[in-house]
Amino acid sequence: MTDNVDRMTRRAFAGSALAASIALTSGAKAAEAALRLTASGDLGPFYPIDRLAEDDADLTWIKGHKTRALGDVIEVSGRVLDRHGNPVRDAAIEVWQANSVGRYAHPNDIAKQPLDPNFQGYARLATGAGGEWRITTIKPAAYDSPIGRRTPHIHFDVHGKSHRLVSQMYFGDDAGTNANDMLYKGLGDWADTAVAKLDSPAKYRWDVILMDG
Repeated sequence: MTDNVDRMTRRAFAGSALAASIALTSGAKAAEAALRLTASGDLGPFYPIDRLAEDDADLTWIKGHKTRALGDVIEVSGRVLDRHGNPVRDAAIEVWQANSVGRYAHPNDIAKQPLDPNFQGYARLATGAGGEWRITTIKPAAYDSPIGRRTPHIHFDVHGKSHRLVSQMYFGDDAGTNANDMLYKGLGDWADTAVAKLDSPAKYRWDVILMDG
């Protein structure tokens, strides 16, 4: 009788140990499955100081103007998530960029390329209940800078409830120029987190992953 009890006890202990091992392994896998945070970037020298009165999510049309901004119109959309994959609702997003010939509407940009009076250049928006956001804009051009040729990119400043992320979003179909961009190369192994994927012609997708919502 004692031997039977001992065998049952050992079997129960082995089963508990196995269950604990599985739980620990599952926990480790869950931790590994946490989303990679989006790479942070420089605010840059051309954060807009003087802004147009209009800052909606369509940067290609300015109210009262009869002409749309010059360049290739694109749509960029995505979601703001925390590292666990939860959507971040009401995250505040600021967006700014160069125009279709690589010029910022900023007094410190001394580039000789012309400004586009029909390009808004800046937007401010908030994420929806599912963390979703969307802008319509112009594909920015590459341009020369004191640190070398800059590949096309869009600046983002994202404010969650407890985490702020300043980043530069790059385009997946510009892999060649991205590879030669000093700031992009500086992101190292995290560079892929700053790249928008081309989902369909003129439509890009980029999710922003914050530490916490």
